[in-house]
Amino acid sequence: QVQLVESGGGLVQAGGSLRLSCAASGRTFSAYAMAWFRQAPGKEREFVASISWSGGSTYYADSVKGRFTISGDNAKNTVYLQMNSLNPEDTAVYYCAGSARYYGAGYIYNMEADFRSWGQGTQVTVSS
Repeated sequence: QVQLVESGGGLVQAGGSLRLSCAASGRTFSAYAMAWFRQAPGKEREFVASISWSGGSTYYADSVKGRFTISGDNAKNTVYLQMNSLNPEDTAVYYCAGSARYYGAGYIYNMEADFRSWGQGTQVTVSS
């Protein structure tokens, strides 16, 4: 069974930075895309960013565009999320997700239904 394990969460002051990491372990996992989602208290889980290994394209939610950067290593099924200029609205549990399904060139992976593998989440708290 594939396991995705996140790390790097924590407490940071507004304006600070954090870098999240996610690594896949277990049986061989060939992902076509990986992503980060987040869920704030009392809210539904929402898309943050994704990276497609086919072409290396990235996609971001408007709320994090220009502040967050997703990157990764396809061969290692590892993905990172560099988060800069954090604000209290970024406080949430951040989840890593992986998709082993190919939807075609240019497809934007940004929906929960696109992903079958999920991590347990890592807490990010931004204080004001």
